[in-house]
Amino acid sequence: MPAKIKTPKESKVVMTELVLPNDTNPLNNLMGGRLMHWMDVVAAIAAQRHSNRIVVTASADSISFNHPISLGNVVTLEAQVTRSFNSSMEVYIEVWAEDIPANKKAKTHRAFFTFVAVDQNGRPIEVPELKPETADEKELYESALRRRQLRLVLAQRMKPEDAKELKSIFKLDEKA
Repeated sequence: MPAKIKTPKESKVVMTELVLPNDTNPLNNLMGGRLMHWMDVVAAIAAQRHSNRIVVTASADSISFNHPISLGNVVTLEAQVTRSFNSSMEVYIEVWAEDIPANKKAKTHRAFFTFVAVDQNGRPIEVPELKPETADEKELYESALRRRQLRLVLAQRMKPEDAKELKSIFKLDEKA
């Protein structure tokens, strides 16, 4: 049975949290682990929406901690699937912190997570294809294959010479 083709907007999730004292470190900033937990949750929901399956986190990479998030800030996390493969999906997450009394809002973090859809026995299962529509979605879609190959090379699950999409970036000799 062929999987349905879906668009990134069908998987989009927006989650909002308030930074409370229990979420902070001694500097009254959001703890990185708490933020990563929220990122994992919002990304998992996006992957579930795309696959209509149970999903498990396969990797969390390229997490950029650009700005601290303060006690009392409202945190908005946005996630959507950027590309699907056989049983895996890459999810892009953006994080915004808002200081409502000061009327300030800034993008503080971004990341790419990978999820695998599994059946009731925990075995990988096929996921729908993804068809990007906007220019940003198409750019994320195209670059997802390079990020995937880099993850596989770093995890030693792919030989660098087999990572064809990475060769142009690293100018690897085709004869290698």
